Amino acid sequence: MRLLRFLAAAAILITALAAAGPASAATRHPLPAPTGPFAVGIREFHLIDDRPDLWVPERNRELMVSAWYPALAPVGKQDPYATPQESALILASQKVDGLAPEALSEVATHAYVDAPQLGIPLPTVVLSPGFSMPRFSLTALAEELASRGYLVLGIDHTHEAAAITFPDGRITECLACQGRPDAAKFSANRAQDVSFVLDQLIPRLPVDRSRIAMGGHSAGGFTAPYALAEDVRIRAGFNLDGGFPALPYGRAVNLPFLMMGAPHHAPSGAYGSRWAAVYEAFNGWKRWLIVDGATHGSFTDYAPIADHLGVELPGNTLHGARAIELTRKYVSAFLDHHLSGVPTPILDAAADPEIRIA
Repeated sequence: MRLLRFLAAAAILITALAAAGPASAATRHPLPAPTGPFAVGIREFHLIDDRPDLWVPERNRELMVSAWYPALAPVGKQDPYATPQESALILASQKVDGLAPEALSEVATHAYVDAPQLGIPLPTVVLSPGFSMPRFSLTALAEELASRGYLVLGIDHTHEAAAITFPDGRITECLACQGRPDAAKFSANRAQDVSFVLDQLIPRLPVDRSRIAMGGHSAGGFTAPYALAEDVRIRAGFNLDGGFPALPYGRAVNLPFLMMGAPHHAPSGAYGSRWAAVYEAFNGWKRWLIVDGATHGSFTDYAPIADHLGVELPGNTLHGARAIELTRKYVSAFLDHHLSGVPTPILDAAADPEIRIA
């Protein structure tokens, strides 16, 4: 199962983090700097819905959301990647002994808390992380998009991540990881999370309501067709190496969609037949990109962190920094094209040797 293989890969990476020894946050495992013209700001939101939580029905659904945005200046405190408590829980979830509990809290980011933001309406991207992973696992992508002028909303899906911290100090863990959850069921629930977040934050942030996209990694990516089908505000979607639990339906089939994955999701790969069926079901603009040398975790922050340490994720022959560079480049091109009408020739004829168009 891809999820289990990725968790094993993450455990190996985290072991390397622990073995690297102490160092300052300014120099240890930095994520690649964003390349756009804007500084990056970040704000955090705690949102409570009136619907029951899928995993704890006696409680209302509540979510933590990070909003990355183009800032007027790099002013304020630099955003921490993870708290020591979150780091400890994430590491413990990998069931690997001998780890430094605070390892992930020493990763540096490039965003500034509550930095002054641009006041104009911004094209907006909702990001959903992989199953068991926190919203900050997509920080490198979020920071890149914000530096290019996008507002990015990263959602923590409560009880589906190893650690989520709430303002009152509570930390929820991954209740959903204790069994084999129905992927279609929790994807539909994630799509409801996406719509709720948009309901709550459109009035509070400079969202351009006519330019909203949604996507993510793994489970976050295969949530995108559900969100496209159910929310008329979303006009484009993308999936980074996530298996699809169902075919796209409703309005989703006619909307732009990007599928970008490792070779196991190539037409001849182990999971290629499922991607082929989904790709065939989309009737609008679509692209299926294969990243040679990548593995499941290559589309997340774990790739550049591993690269910085000189550690390879199992099954990965592509340097982590290059993997995240390609992810950011092609996702940005997709969004530029479909939210802003910018010509992006690389989506028609890939400009990088590692990228194949299926």
